[in-house]
Amino acid sequence: QVQLVESGGGLVQAGGSLTLSCTSSRSLSSLFVMAWYRQAPGNQRELVAHLSSSGNPYYVDSVKGRFTISRDDAKTTLYLHMTKLKPEDTAVYYCKATPFGSAPYWGQGTQVTVSS
Repeated sequence: QVQLVESGGGLVQAGGSLTLSCTSSRSLSSLFVMAWYRQAPGNQRELVAHLSSSGNPYYVDSVKGRFTISRDDAKTTLYLHMTKLKPEDTAVYYCKATPFGSAPYWGQGTQVTVSS
């Protein structure tokens, strides 16, 4: 069992930056695919970025060049560094860890609000 806890959300002006953290209750092996999702009011939860077991990042087009996903060397914390934030980035951001062949684990989410 893995517990994921997100932190770092808050209120920021458009053009600003925030770094989200997702801390795991135990060290995650390279078998986990780690990802950030977000859900805005009235919308479905959507992928923002993920990090493969080999460390290769993937970003959706809307955040490419502005967001960076990374993981600490101990593989217990996943980060999402967000820059040049836009009001449309406002959402609850969730961390997801998916072991191969098993159901994913989700965090409880952290609110990011970008004011115009």
